[in-house]
Amino acid sequence: MSEGPLPPLPEDRLEKKLPDRKPPLSRHEALVEADRCLYCVDAPCIPSCPTEIDIPEFIRRIATGNVEGSAKVILESNILGLSCARVCPTEVLCESTCVYNEMDEQPIKIGKLQRHATEHVYDEGVHFFEAGEDTGKTVALVGAGPASLACAHELRRLGHRCVIFEARQRPGGLNTNGVAPYKLQADDAFREIGYVTEIGGIDVRYGKAVGTDVDVADLERDYDAVFVGVGLGPDNWLDIPGARSDDVWGAVDFIERLKTDDGYALPEDVAHVAVVGGGNTAIDVVREMLGLGVEDVMLVYRKDEATMSGYTHEWDYAKKEGARGVWWAQPAEIVADDEGVTAVRCHRTEFADGRLVEIDGSDFEVACDLVVMAIGQSKLGAIFGEVDGVSLDRGRIVVDDHGRTGNSHYFAGGDAANGGKEVVNAAAEGKRAARAIDAQLRSN
Repeated sequence: MSEGPLPPLPEDRLEKKLPDRKPPLSRHEALVEADRCLYCVDAPCIPSCPTEIDIPEFIRRIATGNVEGSAKVILESNILGLSCARVCPTEVLCESTCVYNEMDEQPIKIGKLQRHATEHVYDEGVHFFEAGEDTGKTVALVGAGPASLACAHELRRLGHRCVIFEARQRPGGLNTNGVAPYKLQADDAFREIGYVTEIGGIDVRYGKAVGTDVDVADLERDYDAVFVGVGLGPDNWLDIPGARSDDVWGAVDFIERLKTDDGYALPEDVAHVAVVGGGNTAIDVVREMLGLGVEDVMLVYRKDEATMSGYTHEWDYAKKEGARGVWWAQPAEIVADDEGVTAVRCHRTEFADGRLVEIDGSDFEVACDLVVMAIGQSKLGAIFGEVDGVSLDRGRIVVDDHGRTGNSHYFAGGDAANGGKEVVNAAAEGKRAARAIDAQLRSN
């Protein structure tokens, strides 16, 4: 149980060997970039941000030398503005709607300008927010990831005390354990968590998994409201021969280990890695393996490059770094000998009558000595589906636009409700839920 210092992170983390892929702007670069902004009326970039930051206003303040004021605009809308500046896919969010795109010019570097402003106030130790007048109400939050942190901070500004139950021994959820380290490293995530919780009145209880260490019924009895902000669960796994070999890893487990384990390292003889999947986590693993010096890294995907769900800009970066794709390939077996994994045997696939089917007699092998499964994660919200009035849809907690469930005591946001979107979505949903919780508590 703690409102004090965060638990320590190991110093010898493998993620430290991966460089920052989007280094910060210098003061001069930030001023030049901010001066490019047209400060549009009805700026299309604002609704393209899930937290609806007033982007032209924060950029205008940078251009006039008011970097502290710029950061305040950002953090008023999104208290996780530091991490979102680093991890947001701005290429498909705010920057994708910048009017410069219509003029065939480079859009404003909104993410880098946001990083410039937020890092400035962190470096200078500037804090803008205080806890509101105590209401005597306390809210339980499940999971110490982005959704719960954003929700808790807003609740504190509104005067409600917060207790966060975290199953792990460290906070941060995705930001600490799962974001690709070339975007955000664990100590950066901890820096933001410290900033968020410095408002006071946010008690994080580590090693407390709801459903095992803490009963759901106890939360309902002891707290005035419950916010469910759990992330996604363990890696999904293909049910094929050889899939449980020692040389077959889960993508999320691998990323967490390189981000948080002390002294973790790749085996020295790893030279050819097959990453199975076509989403953003798969691409992250590909880029991490390349960044760690693996000579040959392949993305093995059952469809083609055009239909993969991962962001095109991220895959383009990966290809420039040396990645290659193996398309229309459905893994059927992990082939191994006494020395370990040697290949992934695949069936060729194609679309027929709108369905993806395997082609008879099309088997081929992809030579490799390590396989990483990146085919999704399990959902963790199932336990709350047993609560009267709380509904699930394919493992996701069903909520309205304000994070309310069908039970007036329960609210949810982030991966628990959206199934696995961006950090910025979790921040937006956590804050919206906090305001709905506040309205309900004050009406009782």
